[in-house]
Amino acid sequence: MAIDRTPISKRCKALGISPAVLGYTQKKETKRNRTQNNRKKISEYGLQLKEKQKLKFIYGVLERQFYHYYELAVREDGVSGENLIKLLETRLDNVVFRMGMAITRREARQLVGHGHFTVNGKRVDIPSYRVKAGDVVALKEKSRKSPKFELIADSTHGRTFPLWLDVNKEASSASVVRAPQRDELDFEIQEHLIIELYSK
Repeated sequence: MAIDRTPISKRCKALGISPAVLGYTQKKETKRNRTQNNRKKISEYGLQLKEKQKLKFIYGVLERQFYHYYELAVREDGVSGENLIKLLETRLDNVVFRMGMAITRREARQLVGHGHFTVNGKRVDIPSYRVKAGDVVALKEKSRKSPKFELIADSTHGRTFPLWLDVNKEASSASVVRAPQRDELDFEIQEHLIIELYSK
């Protein structure tokens, strides 16, 4: 399986997003090369490509899988760009990250892959598994005593949860109340540019 090994801080700077969106601590900003990315006028294609790269990087999805999500989004009823966001937000690894059971999405993907979580009581080890309204995602009973998850709980203390998730910290679980909404994102994205890019 392909792995994205791009340095986080460098990639965040290039795409204009905060490392906090990915779950990383914000490092002290430097004044060096502050106008580095503003020297050249970006073309329409460049803007579209940047938005696509931004969304792929945030959710840790590579090109082939991301294009598959685009195809699904276009087929579904409603606004294609918003459908794309919903598909990415309802990935199991993202839900684990959103419920505070992982510090970053990369860590959430690894923990899901190691079989630490269940969906409706059944073990699921596929990070791209799509949850739906009514599903209950929970940490396995055996995993709750692990020092790893105690450390994660300390690190994610105070994290705010999206309204589409009903999180029970004591039970290490979360219920999916409804589909996520576009305006509930914690980062800026122009998803219509991504749809335009793929539509050419």
